[in-house]
Amino acid sequence: MRGDATDLAAAIRHGSLSAAEAMQASLEAAVLQEPLGAIAYLDAAMGLALADVCDSERQSDPERFAALPFAGVPTLAKDLGGPFAGLPVTAGSRLFERKGGEADSDLAARFRDAGFCLFGLTTSPEFGLSLASEPAIGPVCRSPLDPARTAGGSSGGAAAAVAAGIVAIAHATDAGGSIRVPAACCGLVGLKPTRGAIPGGPSFGNHLAGIASELAVCRSVRDTALIFDRLSGKSRGPLPDPSRVDIDNGRWRIGLLVDTGSVYPTEGDRLAAVEAAAHTLEGDGHEIVPLSWAEFELSVAASGRAFADIVSVNLAALIEVAALDESRAEPLTQAFAARGRTLPATSLWNTLNEAVLVSHKLWALFDRVDCILMPMLSSAPLAIGSFPSDHADTDLHLERMTAFAPLACLANISGFPALTLPFGQDERTMSLPVQLMAPMGHEPHLLSLAARLEAEGRWQHRFPIAGLPS
Repeated sequence: MRGDATDLAAAIRHGSLSAAEAMQASLEAAVLQEPLGAIAYLDAAMGLALADVCDSERQSDPERFAALPFAGVPTLAKDLGGPFAGLPVTAGSRLFERKGGEADSDLAARFRDAGFCLFGLTTSPEFGLSLASEPAIGPVCRSPLDPARTAGGSSGGAAAAVAAGIVAIAHATDAGGSIRVPAACCGLVGLKPTRGAIPGGPSFGNHLAGIASELAVCRSVRDTALIFDRLSGKSRGPLPDPSRVDIDNGRWRIGLLVDTGSVYPTEGDRLAAVEAAAHTLEGDGHEIVPLSWAEFELSVAASGRAFADIVSVNLAALIEVAALDESRAEPLTQAFAARGRTLPATSLWNTLNEAVLVSHKLWALFDRVDCILMPMLSSAPLAIGSFPSDHADTDLHLERMTAFAPLACLANISGFPALTLPFGQDERTMSLPVQLMAPMGHEPHLLSLAARLEAEGRWQHRFPIAGLPS
């Protein structure tokens, strides 16, 4: 697999390299890979200072240092969400200036408590409104697997940085597929947790009526499991902490969806990867239960409407409350804000009620199956420029995103956890991702199935991690 964050943390813990050496290697890799456009803001002094603190602690308090799962591991925050103290987030927009930096969010504090050393921000589309990370203020983020293609969005910079080996793991957020789509574009593992599992306080600025969640993009399932375990729980939000289930190693009923309809068709090689994953799990004794697109079609449409209304109203409110000069925003951003301002309250209310029904329908489906295996992307990552923001047609933009990732929003609107991982490569050597979805609180089941599929070894990372001893 060419290493992961767990390997890098072990190397630092055992003295194969210092945290400062790991940070220096990441900084050098960031310069070398600058054409990818993965990093929007870099603070080398911050990173080196944090690494020095880690190295000092390794000497002064080795027991505490050894207890931190990611002690000394360099990482990057996303230029959206958080925030992380000292890192001036602009949400990919010229409406904000890179100065100062707010206090840590609850999640940011947990990142630091896990031992991570932060040194910059990864590229995001303006206000996270796209499944490509190409903000007008730059940089344009490209896939390390094929720089002519998108790294996805809105956590595209995070995914590109991890896939290129600049860092072994990176903070990411997901309101409409924004962790999973970039992970799928770049051959990574991406988990969108159960609603309420990850802290969003104290400001809940990235809450988005509950559809947004934060975690990371990772190079391995074990990294995903470890960071989820470390960051989740006691979120102190508007929802009770989800009750986690224990893993039942018995025979599971796995719903199999290999059809995304005639309007949003998925290419054959991607469907074949889903079927191959099902065959692997069936070989382990699990029961495969065929599912039809008709069981998802209405929920997918309702999810798209809910996403559109929520992000539009949120953006309109943000611009008003923060007294931002909207005229400086990208045309598409201005159009979404205008959409939010003109949306009748009754229409938003109806949309939110539809979202509740999406969740209810999925709960009913999970009476029949324990997990769902489905496509993540309908095609290979699209060419740079496929999601332009220099126009005001919000419906066209939303349609383009749904066509690329038809099932992405379903997990956000319903609140259910979903995970993507690569399961092979296509003829262009791009990863073939699959997606797993489970009931709320069933992350252990998702991670167990994902680990089994990962063990097949159908995908190998292209780039080694900066600083990790071979």
